[in-house]
Amino acid sequence: MRLCRGYFVGCLLLGIACDAVEPGVIAEADPPVGAGGENFYMYRGGPSLIGLAPGKLPDKLELLWTFKTEFEVKSSVAIVGDKAVFGSGDEKVYCLDKDTGKKVWDFKTEGEVESSPLVLDGVVFVGSGDGSLYALKLQTGEKLWAYETDDRILGAANHYTGEDGVLRIVVGSYDFFIHCVDADTGKVIWKYESENFINGTPCIMANKAVVGGCDEIVHVVDLENGKLLNGISMGAYIAGSLAGKDGHIYVGHYGEVVQCVDIVSGVVAWTFKDRSFPFYATPALTDDVVVIGGRDKRVHCLDRATGEELWHFKTRGAIDSSAVISGDKVVVGSDDGFLYMLSLKTGEEIWSFEIGEPVQGSPSVADGHIYIGSLDGSVYAFGERKDTDHE
Repeated sequence: MRLCRGYFVGCLLLGIACDAVEPGVIAEADPPVGAGGENFYMYRGGPSLIGLAPGKLPDKLELLWTFKTEFEVKSSVAIVGDKAVFGSGDEKVYCLDKDTGKKVWDFKTEGEVESSPLVLDGVVFVGSGDGSLYALKLQTGEKLWAYETDDRILGAANHYTGEDGVLRIVVGSYDFFIHCVDADTGKVIWKYESENFINGTPCIMANKAVVGGCDEIVHVVDLENGKLLNGISMGAYIAGSLAGKDGHIYVGHYGEVVQCVDIVSGVVAWTFKDRSFPFYATPALTDDVVVIGGRDKRVHCLDRATGEELWHFKTRGAIDSSAVISGDKVVVGSDDGFLYMLSLKTGEEIWSFEIGEPVQGSPSVADGHIYIGSLDGSVYAFGERKDTDHE
């Protein structure tokens, strides 16, 4: 797992707003472009990264197929139409038939592909450890363009449509920058410089990109010009991504707490602390609850308004996997080698599957199926098996 390197926090960022926005209610991001139906087209399912999947999951699942790559799979699987797209540590992006697991194409980069793909309008946008953001044709894997940064891209890309109607892609890099590029051409629109690695995925909400960094700061950036609106000091490394809802971000970090923060005022609404273990995973949100796993080997369900713990579920390994909520169920992986499906209401285990090696990626849930990668190098698909005995 990556570690943050040093920090060089400027005094102007220590909780002081720069070009502060006017106080007010922050609305949610626009509906996802190119999403809909039972697609799970990007990391966490949508721009605000809340990890909420459409539809419902059955109580019992079966292994439908597996696909083996040549190295660890930490990337999430993007599900769009009949395609499943993900990256692998073997430096390739893979596209499979989502129903059979058969390979449609692969694309070779020059670095590990831990970044989770974003699929919009027939194009796959995905970062690589070689420092490039790639745009590939979904149907064929043909490269449309590559945008180079000065260091690794491990987090996923996000998107928004500008005031000029142009679709834009936003991604963080280990070069300390958040990069915004034109989706059609890969040409840079703006760059915002932080003080350390950007390891997570920018959260898009209310015309703002909100991202935590290894400089211990939550950066709130204007999407139109890349200018800093607010820098909120969290006092600890933020190695993962944030989830956003109703003008607040929800984040777990190396300060061994989960926090809810108003992105306009910078005020911490609540703090949850259980035991002295860091959090790496991205929270999943509903209107009522926050669900997040920690390196304390527990999945925690918190009241979204107060941060009070409603239940927790113990595993036998650290939980860097970011949970996904689908209907009345929670899906999450653990370093103990299991994929778990829990009751959202009680936290009780409904179903589990032993993969064997750590499961650190975020699950993808679409059309009653679960797709997940593992450090054993494979991607797994689970669902209800269709009856084919009537042939």
